[in-house]
Amino acid sequence: MEKTLDLFTVGESGIVKSVAGEGKIKRRLFDMGITNGAEILLRKKAPLGDPLEVTVRGYELTLRKTEAACVNMNVQAETATVAKENGK
Repeated sequence: MEKTLDLFTVGESGIVKSVAGEGKIKRRLFDMGITNGAEILLRKKAPLGDPLEVTVRGYELTLRKTEAACVNMNVQAETATVAKENGK
């Protein structure tokens, strides 16, 4: 299943399929380690959904919702099921 990182629920993880966006945003995401094939876990979401805290390449990273919307992900089936069962 595919979706953008901003639509993930807490505890869900996936693999980066592609990074969209223009110029500075795309370059910034690449510089932070968000590249094709990287595994990302959504750890926390602020009450209004912005910002998001993720784990990528072994470190915690905070992203704006607009930045997360540029990251196209392949959702890992087991985490999607667990997140759904937890009502998140």
